[in-house]
Amino acid sequence: MLDARRLDTRGHALGRAASASLEPARPAILSVAAEVPATTVTTAELAERLGVSEDWIVSRTGIRARPVAGPDDRLSEFAARAGAAALSRAGVDAADVDLVLVATLTQDSLMPNAAPVVAHAIGADRAGAIDLGAACTGFLSGLALGAAQIETGRAERVLLIGADFTTRIVDWEDKRTAPLFGDGVGAVVLGAAAGELGAIGPIILGADGSGAAAIQIEHSDRKLRMDGPEVYRNAVARMGEATLAAVDGAGLTLDEIDLFVYHQANGRILRALAEKLQLPSERVVDVIENLGNSSAATLPLGLVAAEREGRLRPGARVLLSAFGAGYTWGAGVIEWGGLEDA
Repeated sequence: MLDARRLDTRGHALGRAASASLEPARPAILSVAAEVPATTVTTAELAERLGVSEDWIVSRTGIRARPVAGPDDRLSEFAARAGAAALSRAGVDAADVDLVLVATLTQDSLMPNAAPVVAHAIGADRAGAIDLGAACTGFLSGLALGAAQIETGRAERVLLIGADFTTRIVDWEDKRTAPLFGDGVGAVVLGAAAGELGAIGPIILGADGSGAAAIQIEHSDRKLRMDGPEVYRNAVARMGEATLAAVDGAGLTLDEIDLFVYHQANGRILRALAEKLQLPSERVVDVIENLGNSSAATLPLGLVAAEREGRLRPGARVLLSAFGAGYTWGAGVIEWGGLEDA
């Protein structure tokens, strides 16, 4: 009979010292990095193509430019570069990664999935590799999964990547949806918190398949179709509810949250959430103006922007929340651990 006391949860034999004192690890984000295409399409250029004014688009989306991947760009290569940068910042060797998670709905091919390609590209040859399909909520879902793996001892290091080239699935003739989207990749390294600071708290996830028709991509044309007003209404409601539930689950109040990083879907949604929850604008990360909606990549891109701006200080309490197709949604509170080179 297998002696579970002599094995850790990854199946490796334990020494006596380790087996004598197994304690749950405190999962934390160790680093964050991003990779976006160099080419941008401005809203002015897009407005001319669509036959509308630039102001008409900006007033409805808050977006003035968006990165757009070139025809020869591969999502897996961008994801690998972002992942490698995050590992370097965390001081983690790719060979020590136990699990690679890639949240995406725009992998380069239907098969293989992106994660094993990315894992191989960065040299994470002993890692498991899984793609996550939860649309714009994919990164948050991956954060819940990766944190649980670390907390239970099933993994020590997890590389989580949110990656989407959403401009490849939009209908460029649809003035209601085409201006919303951009391309980008963000990555974080998850591991056990090394010191006093840094922790991933409870993550609230939800779903309601009755709203599936509001955001769809059919096999027939592989183009995104969206009921904008319905999505707007549900996004504000669900992220608002999830925010309150996650903050309460962390034993905190809204006033004790230093930074709110929401899915960058639409500038109007961000403003509506801030108004609904009475959040000061300076505590709400808003980077959609020059990035657009890159689906699963928006949360890590928001973290990168906040860090660059000096707003992501060590010990900061950060609320992450997203809403996407399915419907899927969620929220969670993290404490930022900080980086020496940040």
